[in-house]
Amino acid sequence: MQSLLLSSSSPSILTSLSLSKDTPTSPHRLSLSLSLISSKSERGRPAAVSCAMDQPPPAEEKKKEVKLWGGRFEENVTDAVERFTESISFDKQLYKQDIMGSRAHASMLAHQGLMSDSDRDSILRGLDEIERQIEAGEFVWRTDREDVHMNIEAALTDLIGEPAKKLHTARSRNDQVLTDFRLWCRDAIDSILSRIKKLQVALVTLAEKNEGLIVPGYTHLQRAQPVLLQHLLLAYVEQLERDAGRLLDCRARQNFCPLGACALAGTGLPIDRFMTSNALGFTAPMRNSIDAVSDRDFVLELLSANSIIAIHLSRIGEEWVLWASEEFGFLTPSDAVSTGSSIMPQKKNPDPMELVRGKSARVVGDLVSLLVLCKGLPHAYNRDLQLHIRFSESRKTRNPYLTVSKRS
Repeated sequence: MQSLLLSSSSPSILTSLSLSKDTPTSPHRLSLSLSLISSKSERGRPAAVSCAMDQPPPAEEKKKEVKLWGGRFEENVTDAVERFTESISFDKQLYKQDIMGSRAHASMLAHQGLMSDSDRDSILRGLDEIERQIEAGEFVWRTDREDVHMNIEAALTDLIGEPAKKLHTARSRNDQVLTDFRLWCRDAIDSILSRIKKLQVALVTLAEKNEGLIVPGYTHLQRAQPVLLQHLLLAYVEQLERDAGRLLDCRARQNFCPLGACALAGTGLPIDRFMTSNALGFTAPMRNSIDAVSDRDFVLELLSANSIIAIHLSRIGEEWVLWASEEFGFLTPSDAVSTGSSIMPQKKNPDPMELVRGKSARVVGDLVSLLVLCKGLPHAYNRDLQLHIRFSESRKTRNPYLTVSKRS
């Protein structure tokens, strides 16, 4: 039975509309009754139109798995809400860091007497098996389990039973996701630093191969003074060195452990935050639990550093596109890093460098989007913040970018 109240233009009339389906054998027939009921409006309030539809009892729904947070709920969320709120489609990339954090957390709980050694060992073996399944492509990611944490934890429960349920002791998804993402960002920084170094080496090698070569130096895109090509190439190397320095500074500031902050105010259980912090390679636990789960400045700083790298690479891409043109004619790209035209066979296009230039917009856009997302959020955690993981796409853009620049 559903009811709908609508304002009526007449304050003294209550219109009652009743609709009921006929028997299931005649699903398309509706019986309609309309009655007008005299009613005095109170304090000038308009009467209402009441619409009620009697429906046959719904077919028995497939029983859904109880959510980790579902203790007080009597009804399941709808499929539409499930699809709208899931994050597994993008945060499953944190699986390795999530498993790493769970290993450290389980070991700490056992050390503190909050879990038996046998339960810890079962959990560690189960996590090893889940990691193997994921990397072998055998793991089934389920949208109804929302995110990477609940997918892994529920799969662990399916695998080893009751001991898995103790893994969430003294831990919330709020501090869990921040631990995962700080680990992920740390790995991303190390990966980007490695590729920056390779690009620098490639540029220095190219400079050495062209010792003494003189090219025009430009201001306002007009020929200004003759310069050595080595001098110009080493300008890129200096810019990349500062980029690497910014990433190292960012890495040092973000390398603190939020695990143990729980939802926002910690836990009364006797956990050892220094033990988990050390096990995960962090400098120390974060000092303020509210700050630990609510702020994303470490992501903003990484996106800012990545945006500056993107601008530098975009400028390299632009200059090399110009140099490859017939008007400049300073270089001929290798066939391995060029494309052609389906209608003009004489052409060789420096498409990869054009895309290096173009994709910089995505990285800068990620930074702006996250700044806007964070600007109006009160302390502590808000669901908006699950979207910050999407901006890790910046790392996906960065790495191939640097590889293309090196090869070109």
